[in-house]
Amino acid sequence: VQLQASGGGLAQAGGSLRLSCDASGRISNVAALGWYRQAPGKERELVARITPGGSIEYGASVKGRFTISRDGNTVYLQMNSLKPEDTAVYYCVARYNRNYWGQGTQVTVSS
Repeated sequence: VQLQASGGGLAQAGGSLRLSCDASGRISNVAALGWYRQAPGKERELVARITPGGSIEYGASVKGRFTISRDGNTVYLQMNSLKPEDTAVYYCVARYNRNYWGQGTQVTVSS
């Protein structure tokens, strides 16, 4: 599976950003797609994940603020009401038996 992420960048607290990720490869249409993030000095954590059937899981810290959606093999993460603690490197991930990782994209939220 190949994962190409785009979006991210700099936003002010309370603002919005959108990430997208295109998945390609043999299992991309049967894999769950989603996002993890890792802030400096912290462990990588789940942000959101969506299965091919549309089941969604959110990390506790983003519920009600972030929305994940999927259009075929492209996954989107709409991030609203951003907080400085959302600052992290965001990784697109595909899961089918194991995780396949894309390159990270930096999201920085200023206060």
